[in-house]
Amino acid sequence: MIVKQHLIFILSSLCASVFEVAGTKSKAKGSQGQFPITQNVTVVEGGAANMTCRVDYNDNTSLQWSNPAQQTLFFGDKKALRDHRIELVRASSQELTIRIGDVSLSDEGQYTCSLFTMPVKTTKAFLTVLGVPGRPEITGFTKPAMEGDVITLMCSTPGSKPAANIRWFRNDKEVQGTKELNATGKSFTVRSSLQFQVDRRDDGVAYTCSVEHVSLSNPYMTTEVLEVHYAPHLEITHSLIIPQEGQYFKLECVSIGNPIPEPVLWSKDGGELPDIERMIVEGRELTITTLNKTDNGTYRCEASNHLGTSSAEYILFVYAKDFPGPTTDPNALGQHGPDHALIGGVVAVVVFITLCMIIVLGRYLARHKGTYLTHEAKGAEDAPDADTAIINAEGNHVHAEEKKEYFI
Repeated sequence: MIVKQHLIFILSSLCASVFEVAGTKSKAKGSQGQFPITQNVTVVEGGAANMTCRVDYNDNTSLQWSNPAQQTLFFGDKKALRDHRIELVRASSQELTIRIGDVSLSDEGQYTCSLFTMPVKTTKAFLTVLGVPGRPEITGFTKPAMEGDVITLMCSTPGSKPAANIRWFRNDKEVQGTKELNATGKSFTVRSSLQFQVDRRDDGVAYTCSVEHVSLSNPYMTTEVLEVHYAPHLEITHSLIIPQEGQYFKLECVSIGNPIPEPVLWSKDGGELPDIERMIVEGRELTITTLNKTDNGTYRCEASNHLGTSSAEYILFVYAKDFPGPTTDPNALGQHGPDHALIGGVVAVVVFITLCMIIVLGRYLARHKGTYLTHEAKGAEDAPDADTAIINAEGNHVHAEEKKEYFI
């Protein structure tokens, strides 16, 4: 009986040993057959990148991270490269995570995670570094620009990766520029030019350069306001439509120009203002305190800047105090004059109609000339035959003298 129990114990021990060996081999086989798991990482220049390597199961085999130059960064929890920017985040039998701080473009490349089995298993992970573009700068502005000048604005931004996109805006409306790329190492310098001929409409216009890039949450923008100098242009406005005697009357010389045309000079009929007590000049305004007939005439204002001189005129006609007034400005007629083309057209139409009537009347008279008949001829025409016609003619011979008609 004792021998039998002893045999059973020996058999049980042998079975347990067989199962333990089989389990150990299976575990070793699974560890050696798997590859580490990694992921590609994208980071903005100057930021931090976490590089993680994992395995599903491990029998205490070490994990290792290497940089693109195949330098070991960490072997398990042991730091191998002296770089203060690289630090350990997590190290275990199934994970090795490291952090690379203050990432630069030179850190970009293919990193390797190794599982030290027999043979060694490796997996690659690519670190992409986005180069942040520099703040844009606009050059080419000449302040001030002269009307008619052709200028070229240039906007540039360095250090972008991939290359940034530049857009131009004139106030809020986009305009097209010409793009140029220059590679500097792994980054790009992007330039865009905008060429145009300036005129007075560009004075005070804001030109904006906008830089867009995948690394930016909002575009970088810079703006310049264009200043354009141009020759003056003057107009005269007046306070009354129908100037009448005794009224207060004001003329204003409205000037457009850059620089502002100064000073404004007023004159009347080619000479100085005749009555400075009633005609008061204040800046661009001429005020006549009490209108009378002697104020009739042509008023002129003149102003200039360094690009030229301009003038404007207004013809003043003062009406009597009790004048009811037309519905339109009579001075506007004085300034613009009658419409000679309209008057000429009306005269031409009247002459044409008259000629047509004369021609028609002449043709009518010519057609009816010589159609009058004598009474004798009328009698002959009314007779049924020749004998009757003769009798009728003789019977009427007594009155022949009365029936004579003369033709001219």
